[in-house]
Amino acid sequence: MTVFTVSPVVLDVPGRPVDLQLKVSAPTEGTGLPILLLSHGQGYSNHLSSLNGYAPLANHWAEQGFVVLQPTHLSSRSLKLPEDTPGAPLFWRSRAEDVSHVLDRLDEIEKAVPQLQNRWDRTKIAVVGHSMGGHTASLLLGMRTEGVSLKDERIRAGVLLGATGRGDAVSDYVREHYPFMLTTDFSEMSTPALVVAGDADASEHLTTAGPDWHADPYHLAPGQKDLLTLFGAEHGFGGVSGYDVAETTDESPERVATVLRLTTAYLRSQLLGTNDWQEVQITDGRVESKS
Repeated sequence: MTVFTVSPVVLDVPGRPVDLQLKVSAPTEGTGLPILLLSHGQGYSNHLSSLNGYAPLANHWAEQGFVVLQPTHLSSRSLKLPEDTPGAPLFWRSRAEDVSHVLDRLDEIEKAVPQLQNRWDRTKIAVVGHSMGGHTASLLLGMRTEGVSLKDERIRAGVLLGATGRGDAVSDYVREHYPFMLTTDFSEMSTPALVVAGDADASEHLTTAGPDWHADPYHLAPGQKDLLTLFGAEHGFGGVSGYDVAETTDESPERVATVLRLTTAYLRSQLLGTNDWQEVQITDGRVESKS
């Protein structure tokens, strides 16, 4: 299916240090299109962690009939914000608020992208996040940080790729630099979600618990959850954050293809009521489910 992109769509958010910019990707045909909010992670490249990253995911989902909205969070290196900006360096609260701002202003986005008029279904919304974006997505699904709830009831499902886990298993580096992660509470994260973890994703800079830490949202959150564990996958899942990305240590187009196929099946099942997820088959990982 042919897709189009419009970037940047700019939203003026009062009190935000800079305007909220996002990229819109969508198929050129079809109606009743579900909406995906894609929250980027962090990286050393200037533009990978911004609306310009995650092309393998955004392009594929748009080809499969989704409208993909990619905000650039304040944590992006591309913005070059001063280190003393309130909320720096990771802006955990602002990140989740960015997604809710986008949902608040779909009318403005439609005016900026008239190709979407009468074509998207605003009742079928999911959030997807990788790494720190997984933390953002978890907040929108009901996880609490520092006792704060930023859950957005408009979001019907989520996909967490290499997301953060429980606070009592973080590294000394995280304790010193990102203390908000110590307060992670999954006890009210009840929105359905697919948790994607790599069995080789040790993330020693983040956790002392090894790869299992990234599966914590599945084990600790209530409600309908599914866990996809990919054998041999590290934090980049073969390169989901971009084509030929230098930060990816486990480069594998085949693994990226598996992530694309299975996340699409899950999202179609949750938002469109198909049987795609129930029919998935996988040889390079395993799937677990709970309700």
